[in-house]
Amino acid sequence: MGHVMEPSRYTGRGAQILAIAVGSVALLMLGLQPLLLGALLEAGHVTLEGVGLVAMGEIVALGAGVLIGDMRLSVRHLRPITALAALLAAGMDLLTTQLQGDLALGLVRAGAGLAEGLLVWSTTAVIVRASTPERLAGLFFVIQTLAQALLGLALAHLVIPTAGWRGGFELLAVLAVGVATLAALFARPLGPLTPTASQAGVGMTWTRPRLGALLAVFLQLATLGAFWAYAEPLGTRAGFSPVAVQTLIAAGLGMQVLGGSVGTWLVKRLPIHATLLVCCLALGLSAFGVVRTAHGGTLLFTGLCAVFTFTWLFMLPFQMGLAFRVDGSGQVAALVPAAQLFGSAFGPLVASLMVTGDEVAPVPLVATAFAVLAALTLPLTRLRRRMAAD
Repeated sequence: MGHVMEPSRYTGRGAQILAIAVGSVALLMLGLQPLLLGALLEAGHVTLEGVGLVAMGEIVALGAGVLIGDMRLSVRHLRPITALAALLAAGMDLLTTQLQGDLALGLVRAGAGLAEGLLVWSTTAVIVRASTPERLAGLFFVIQTLAQALLGLALAHLVIPTAGWRGGFELLAVLAVGVATLAALFARPLGPLTPTASQAGVGMTWTRPRLGALLAVFLQLATLGAFWAYAEPLGTRAGFSPVAVQTLIAAGLGMQVLGGSVGTWLVKRLPIHATLLVCCLALGLSAFGVVRTAHGGTLLFTGLCAVFTFTWLFMLPFQMGLAFRVDGSGQVAALVPAAQLFGSAFGPLVASLMVTGDEVAPVPLVATAFAVLAALTLPLTRLRRRMAAD
């Protein structure tokens, strides 16, 4: 007779380590999109116009996968869902190597995004049940960024030179199968966030602070997405060579890791609202400052990118802290990844509508506008005294 595992309301160290591994593998493609989709473009399997649509489709599908998990799936079945989603992601990665064309690749990568979104949902379900979810979230953001950076280096210098772009997707598939195996062996069912709800958003009153928190997260990530999607052409416009700007972007990952580490350490020590407001100002001023770097502002551009990328991961633990501030049950926090992903896709979409040909001058202004809107949204998240007791 097999041992039936009882659902747990809280998560232990082993479950947290597994969750971080699952989420890190799920989000690898987001960091590797420029490399792998660029290789697909170079191989002629996707058009220049199609690259952006394929990338955005996967990000949107990833967010949709998180929402599907939040709204429709039960954490009691976390183990089979995680294992099957990882196998589906692996299958989609392998299928990617056999197809070409914008539509076919767009559909397959969207399918991969849905599976990856379910894996992120699985990770988030564990994080929001931790004793210090803000810090665990910060640790996850740092580790998944490091994983993207390390795998990106491995792909660029080892895998793609020897096995081509197909080798990159095959490696992703192998990692996904590994995660599926670990989940099948070690994942445990979880209990509901509250006695009356097992899914995020179910049985919860949607107050202004709760909606405002998700909107603020969405707008902050739209700021990041709008600017960073065009970091390379903006850097070239500032006077960097293509190789130099790619090096700068890679260095930005280091600043993200530093920012995420500092944010994880300070999330319990600094006021949530004030810190997020300062982050909005830092992002907005950094983006706006890039306007002044056109045609010969490499040093200023470097400094602004350093501030921007440091703030990027620094603020993410505080976003989780804000979600718990407006809803102590963790239901809003479970929806934060979906808001982040949709914002990450929406920002580049709006920026792309403002770009004419190769002229990227409007992009910093779009990012600045998103940062201002995020700052204006933060007051909506403040709890009234009578609501704080709910």
